Amino acid sequence: MKVCIYGAGAIGGYLGAALARVPEVEVTLIARGPHLAAIRERGLTLIDRGDEYTVHPAATDDPEDAGPQDFVVVSLKAHQAWEVADRMAPLLGPETAVVTCQNGVPWWYFHRLEGPYEGVRLASVDPGDRQWDAIGPERAVGCVVYPAAEIKAPGVISNIYGDKFALGEPSGEASERCQRLSAAIESAGLKAPILDRVRDEIWLKLWGNLCFNPISALTRATLDVVATDPGTRALAQAMMEEAYEIATRLGAQFRVDIERRINGAARVGAHRTSMLQDLERGRGLEIDALLTSVQEMGRMVEVESPTIDMVLALVQQLGRSQGLYPTFPEEPAPETG
Repeated sequence: MKVCIYGAGAIGGYLGAALARVPEVEVTLIARGPHLAAIRERGLTLIDRGDEYTVHPAATDDPEDAGPQDFVVVSLKAHQAWEVADRMAPLLGPETAVVTCQNGVPWWYFHRLEGPYEGVRLASVDPGDRQWDAIGPERAVGCVVYPAAEIKAPGVISNIYGDKFALGEPSGEASERCQRLSAAIESAGLKAPILDRVRDEIWLKLWGNLCFNPISALTRATLDVVATDPGTRALAQAMMEEAYEIATRLGAQFRVDIERRINGAARVGAHRTSMLQDLERGRGLEIDALLTSVQEMGRMVEVESPTIDMVLALVQQLGRSQGLYPTFPEEPAPETG
């Protein structure tokens, strides 16, 4: 089995390192910069809750070097995945599956979703249908990522907690390709359940990310503070209530309530959300997949989302002010004279 990890950062590197120890799996990592140089020179080291090992998979910054794969696991952030969609062509054979590991709403969300919105394309996460056209929704396999990992140094990944990568077909079937990938991941010592309603799990994770991430970026507060301070907790709850209404209109189901979801976040402790970390490190903010997409879907199903709208406007402006989110094109100056 040939597996390409496109974006071998913290999460991609964790999964790639684990799979590289499975004899039946040939792993190729797509990385860049000092991280790629270190992997080529010394291998990829994984520190996973007391266990530490180094593997030596193929690593490149050019998909042409890898050729067609059985699975391409895209572990870039949503806006980065959109940018590289056309570059993935050399990796895609007739039967290649593309596994999306991004937070937020995936570009294929409405592919094979029963109901009136089947086949709808989301401009907020796939402007110009770039991924839909370059990859094709029939290749898509959903993946909800639970581990929290980080790059400790170039070529060194540390997994802090979690080992589950839940998989699911947009159609809900337990396909042969999902079974093959799940078996490979579990052979690597990780968990990979196959879900018949993967969108429900996407929403459950998104439910927290859409509020905790922007609130933490705007306030610089860690997750425990956001989830327990009365003001920010109430703000998060209001955003989650609006998202719940949108999601259920689209057929999603939630297995926990809002109180339990917020309390679970509080128990994580003084964790800096990914958006706060990106802000502090001067990296692009993952706003559209987490927030703009929910706003777009709310408009589709005619659900108002005033709280989400206000927080979205604030975090977009924060991103623009720091050069970490695209600005709107300037309007041409009116002609005079």
